[in-house]
Amino acid sequence: MNQDPTKAEKGGKAYGLLRAKQEGRLEEINKEFLCDPKFSDEEDLEEKLAVFKEKYMEFDLNNQGEIDLMSVKRMMEKLGAPKTHLELKKMISEVTGGVSDTISYQDFVNVMLGKRSAVLKLVMMFEGKANESTPRRSGPPPERDISSLP
Repeated sequence: MNQDPTKAEKGGKAYGLLRAKQEGRLEEINKEFLCDPKFSDEEDLEEKLAVFKEKYMEFDLNNQGEIDLMSVKRMMEKLGAPKTHLELKKMISEVTGGVSDTISYQDFVNVMLGKRSAVLKLVMMFEGKANESTPRRSGPPPERDISSLP
């Protein structure tokens, strides 16, 4: 362990500052969506945007304001639905309209609030449903007798 403790603190502080800056940028974008008349009829918009921001930050691994291919890959693996690189590229292309190789927060929110059923939106809705479902049992399975077997 040759690491200088002051270096470790600076790294942590730098990361915290970068994360706070990123959160501030996303909050500004959320305010734009709140003021946009296109979304004025959206129910619980403020709450939805808060959830979207939290989810986006979870997968924006480098806090640069973009979700790249590897971040989408990690998200899909976390959801238990791993995809090939070609499938991931197709997902990103669908979200961005083929303009970019990364998903910006604006693209992300537009898809989540949009009427079209993008793959990413379905995945995020699926994750929400999975989190709401009853938790898995832990421990050994319940004992059964021969008559209960199929």
